[in-house]
Amino acid sequence: MKSERLRNKQMTYREWALIGLLSILWGSSFFFMKTAVAEIPPLTIMAARISIAAVFLLIVSAVSRRKLPHTWKDWGEFLIMGMLSNVIPFSLIIWGLQYIDSSLGSLLNATTPVFSVILVSILTKEDQFTPNRIIGVITGWFGVAVLIGLGAILHMDGHIGGQFAVLGASCSYALAAIYGRRFKKFSPLTSATVMLVCGSAAAVPAALIFEQPWVLISDISFTAIGAAVILGVVCTGTAYLIYYRVLATAGPTNVLLVTFLVPVTAVFLGILVLGESLTFNTIAGAVLLFAGLILIDGRVLKKS
Repeated sequence: MKSERLRNKQMTYREWALIGLLSILWGSSFFFMKTAVAEIPPLTIMAARISIAAVFLLIVSAVSRRKLPHTWKDWGEFLIMGMLSNVIPFSLIIWGLQYIDSSLGSLLNATTPVFSVILVSILTKEDQFTPNRIIGVITGWFGVAVLIGLGAILHMDGHIGGQFAVLGASCSYALAAIYGRRFKKFSPLTSATVMLVCGSAAAVPAALIFEQPWVLISDISFTAIGAAVILGVVCTGTAYLIYYRVLATAGPTNVLLVTFLVPVTAVFLGILVLGESLTFNTIAGAVLLFAGLILIDGRVLKKS
């Protein structure tokens, strides 16, 4: 009953402001990842982002006197969650941004709700397909096809590899959302903290083994290091605090609105700072993708 009330709740101005702030933080993460990956290997950026965010939230949890899980079973489940929600998608997105613009990456990452609708219907007995959702999924995939472009598909170069990597990250985020339903007994802050701690336990060894970042440290600029730090503290640690705050007060359906806003920040920073440009395919694909997301969300149709 409580979740149903949250689903239909009208948001306050403060909640709208927090969603706007969250979209800026997550949207700017594509800019900072693109900046960092020019000098730092992908796994190292991923490990730094998760570890810095984990330390930040551990401090917040200690100040808030939050208790951590006591059983190995809980820690094992949080490790899986950390892999699905952080290690895998962060690695794929950062690797993909070596080959594609940050603005395109943010638009492809907005397919997470499309994957969610499909996977929830397949893996659970909840939220089965409705006509609106079926049309929304089809429209969304048409948008993805336009974003990628027929030429890229035919040539199968690094550019399309980067795009499919970001789509893989979106699929991982969708799986994380489904898997994360088992953590309702924990507070949002505890869930985010333990997930990041477990994720860093997997991320740091991977970066050390496969990329030996200490060899490159002398050649990395303060700009790239600063981008990695901002990714951890601001775009991950602080963003999670805001996300779970809005989730608790406004509900999951309202939080979904951030999906529409994240690419706005990413595209703006990509064009203004990184000198990226919008092609016809990008604009047309974005329109189709967002039309699909609106159909999946369903609120506009209910009000009309």
